[in-house]
Amino acid sequence: MPVTNTPESPHPALEGREDESAALMAAVRRLIAAATATTAPADATLAAARELESVADALERHVPDPPLPKTLLHLADDGRADFAGRLSYDVVIGRHNPMALPLEVAFEPPKALLRGTFTRPYEGPPGCVHGAVIAGAFDILCAAANFVAGATGPTARLEIVYRRPTLLGEPCLFEGEVEAREGRRVRTVGRLLQRGRVTVEATGDFVHLDRETIARMAAQME
Repeated sequence: MPVTNTPESPHPALEGREDESAALMAAVRRLIAAATATTAPADATLAAARELESVADALERHVPDPPLPKTLLHLADDGRADFAGRLSYDVVIGRHNPMALPLEVAFEPPKALLRGTFTRPYEGPPGCVHGAVIAGAFDILCAAANFVAGATGPTARLEIVYRRPTLLGEPCLFEGEVEAREGRRVRTVGRLLQRGRVTVEATGDFVHLDRETIARMAAQME
């Protein structure tokens, strides 16, 4: 049975406000969907812009300087299987980043899985998911597969092969797993399926870094 990430997040910026942040993210995602589809008249569009500027002003007053780290992959292994929770603000998979893709992570060792359905804000060719969006999804899929295998580290190369169009409004299943390891080099493969057919395949090369190295890199960026 797949192990789906729990909603718990260890990120300190969300302590005591995770539900409220989730509500904010849902509202912003709804706004993005509406903003990329609306034909509101000029006066209504301008009024919305002014109102949103006011909301942004209110939120900006609570932005720390320097900001808190976005990711927590350098944390010690504390028993959490929540990969997405460690990436709460990630641009691809973060639950608390409204730009993130509509995908949920699950684990079926040795595989990592992403499931979700893309909507119009993610459109490339008419009726199809943008290729750049798919590439971003594969990068995080491979990272999740590496996480399962205990081989986390940065991407060195990612090759995407588009077999057929990936349709909007159709459920997607991404599957990824580590294919080979040689020293610090990790080869990870993945595929995207819709209606049981492969639409895209990916192969990635990664550099495995131990926990201490990741922690040092994270500390230097804080």
